[in-house]
Amino acid sequence: MTDQADNQVGAIEWRDLTVSDAVGVKDFYSHVVGWQTQPVSMGDYDDFNMNLPDTGETIAGVCHARGCNEGIPPQWLMYVRVADIRASVASCHAHGGKVIKDIAEMGKLEFCIVQDPAGAVLGLIADKVAN
Repeated sequence: MTDQADNQVGAIEWRDLTVSDAVGVKDFYSHVVGWQTQPVSMGDYDDFNMNLPDTGETIAGVCHARGCNEGIPPQWLMYVRVADIRASVASCHAHGGKVIKDIAEMGKLEFCIVQDPAGAVLGLIADKVAN
């Protein structure tokens, strides 16, 4: 995820694509838009940061549909910072949406994917709540 110092609620904090063939797809985007790729170890496989060619700034990710990314639909997905991921999930249900990827942990963060009443999906991300 991006290193955003203020973690502003409502800000688009990350974007990525989760697919079955992250290796092939990261090469596609490298050739088509010029992004440089950087492997990110996920243990027994690598996902990929997609970096701007001039600055090396990481702006997106291409991920395998494994581990915490299993079940995520294959589309470019934005992740928006929320204050309380559980409250946002409850509000999603209350306002006609549904959760299509339950809350999962990644480091110090939690994320999930919701679908609005029109069918569009959005990732939600928040700091992990201490138990």
